[in-house]
Amino acid sequence: MKTVFAALTAFLLSLAFWVLMTAPCGASGSWEDWQPAGNRWPWSFPADHGSHPQFRTEWWYFTGNLVASGNREFGYQLTFFRTGVRPEPAVPGNLWSVRDLYLAHFAITQVQDEGFHWTERASRAGPGLAGTEEGRLEVWLRDWMAVQSDDGIVLRARSGGMEIDLTLIPRKPPVLHGAEGLSLKGPGAGQSSYYVSITDLQTEGSIMMPGMNKLKVTGKSWFDHEFGSNQLTADQQGWDWFGLHLSDGTEVMIYLIRRTDGSLQPESSGTLVAANGTWERLSLDQMEVQATGTWKSPRSGGEYPSGWDIFIAKAGLRIKVVPRVLNQELATKATGGITYWEGAVGVEGSSLGKEITGFGYVELTGYAGSLGNIF
Repeated sequence: MKTVFAALTAFLLSLAFWVLMTAPCGASGSWEDWQPAGNRWPWSFPADHGSHPQFRTEWWYFTGNLVASGNREFGYQLTFFRTGVRPEPAVPGNLWSVRDLYLAHFAITQVQDEGFHWTERASRAGPGLAGTEEGRLEVWLRDWMAVQSDDGIVLRARSGGMEIDLTLIPRKPPVLHGAEGLSLKGPGAGQSSYYVSITDLQTEGSIMMPGMNKLKVTGKSWFDHEFGSNQLTADQQGWDWFGLHLSDGTEVMIYLIRRTDGSLQPESSGTLVAANGTWERLSLDQMEVQATGTWKSPRSGGEYPSGWDIFIAKAGLRIKVVPRVLNQELATKATGGITYWEGAVGVEGSSLGKEITGFGYVELTGYAGSLGNIF
């Protein structure tokens, strides 16, 4: 459950000026022009891993934890976003007429070297610049791509000495978060998204960093996909998201929406995925998440929580989550100016009294000020 609709749409639409300068202009459609997320969705896979253009906002999120020879550890993020400028192109049939805008973020974390490298891209669809397919997973922005293949999901991206070429093989079926895939973000009509994940993806391929030879890697990835149309409430400041792989075969997703008064949105929730692939929803009152430290960014001045104690009583789960590298902050400029922390984390603790370890990713938004300016 990732980037919030109001924030994502605002910074994507901030790109509209330069995009529309060379295209037929016109006001973008209002929220009412797009289909809301509200009723049960008739899920069908793998078709629903593809695009849903009747909704205004959609994203495909890939994160993973990888190991090379010599136990060298890495994390990666490859994220694609689509937002609708208008429900139909201003000039149907004209490849340059804007309907959707696309952006992507790409990051690699070097755990032992405490390195973090990231970059961003944005584009209209245009003739071959960016796009998605309906009915199958295929999303791209120039030569960055996520594509369903016979072997699994293929991810490719490279820029400035950074490169990933990975194949992700599902080991569990898709997980539907919330009520059969309808994930509430607030109390109002349409303040929700359709949210599905593949939480266990065996991963293999290669990775490269600036100044480094290409390395073969293996590991595990997580794929989040959301789509919807409406905004959130004005008093929502940001969110904390956890996607964790545990050594007993369990995965944990936690999504906490923070309000400006310091409280958590009651619709905040989570999902517990068992080793056999079954899952159950976690309500806010079934989870305890307590920050154990902070980290202040020298770039943005934002102060982020850094380290957490998590307790889920119904699962007998007590874990500590710790960033593998403190500075995993993305301060986007070319894609709208939102600053957020997204990075690799380690896990240790116990489940039903037995010791467990783990790893995963955490996303933190609204701590560096830029998100709050959007609401």
